[in-house]
Amino acid sequence: MINDNGIEKIFKRMRRFKIKNSEFRTPNSELLLRNKGFTLIEIIVMIVMAGILLPVIVVPFVTGIRGSEKPEKVTTAMYLVHQRMEELMKYDYQILSTNSMTALTPYTPAPISNYQWRWEIVYVPDTDLNDPGSPLPPDTGYIRIFVRVSDPEADTYEIYSVVTDFP
Repeated sequence: MINDNGIEKIFKRMRRFKIKNSEFRTPNSELLLRNKGFTLIEIIVMIVMAGILLPVIVVPFVTGIRGSEKPEKVTTAMYLVHQRMEELMKYDYQILSTNSMTALTPYTPAPISNYQWRWEIVYVPDTDLNDPGSPLPPDTGYIRIFVRVSDPEADTYEIYSVVTDFP
C-alpha cells in the first residue's frame, strides 16, 4: 500500500506536468510561449529571398503579356486576306477574265483601322503557274488572284489562288 508520504511524492511529480488547454507544459515551455513573432534577421532573410525569387516569377509573365498582341494581329490580317479573296473569287470566271484584270493595286485602307490591303488579278500561263503572265489577253485558261494585307507593324500576309473555267 502507498502511505501518505508516497502520495505526496507522486503529487509533487505531477505538479510539474500541468494540463492546460489540452497540452503538456514543462518548466521550460514558458520560455517558448513568450517568444512570439519574427526576429529582425528572419525578416531580412525573407526580404532577400523575395527579392531574388520575385523577378524569376514576374519577368516571364510580363514577357508573355507583351507578346500576346502579335497573334491577334496575325489573326486579324489573315481574316482580311481571306475576306478580300472571297470577295474577288465570288465573281464568275467570265466576268473576272473580261472586266477585272488589274496589275498590283496600291495599298488601300482595309475595313479594320491601321490595316491596308492590295490585290492583283492576272492571267497565268498554263505552262508555269508560279510565273504570272500579263494582265492582257490571250486567255490561257487560268487566272491568278493575289491578295496582300499589311498590319500596323508593317508585316505583310499574302495568299493567292488560281481559278479557271474548266469543269
